[in-house]
Amino acid sequence: MTCKKHELYQAYLRLLEIGGSCSASIAHECQAEAMTPKQIYYLKIIDHNDAMTFSKLASYTSNSKPTVTEMINRFIASGCVYKEKSADDKRVCYIHLTPKGKRIARAEEMTQLRLIERIESCLSDEEVNLLIALLNKLD
Repeated sequence: MTCKKHELYQAYLRLLEIGGSCSASIAHECQAEAMTPKQIYYLKIIDHNDAMTFSKLASYTSNSKPTVTEMINRFIASGCVYKEKSADDKRVCYIHLTPKGKRIARAEEMTQLRLIERIESCLSDEEVNLLIALLNKLD
């Protein structure tokens, strides 16, 4: 590996390391360390869709309704979601995120924002503008 490629590789690894550190910090703050990526994915789906029902979630995730029911019951036990009966049709239950569930669902975005804050705190305004210009060149 040429010297410049090696330096670029090392800088890239450092950026990944800082991102991982931010991610671990956010996961701890959100109490999401025990969550699997699949569980976080389900929470993101609920977060991005109003009036989410068990049937809709089963459809979005390509799972059976009993599988989704089991997952939602685990989420309820961990304080991430709650159910609400429809006022119009008592057979229908809506799934909503609790504040804890929202923090977990949005942890990836919070991680990215934390990384950006860290970059901004280490660089001057000119350096930030240069970094933006350089990153925008990547296509």
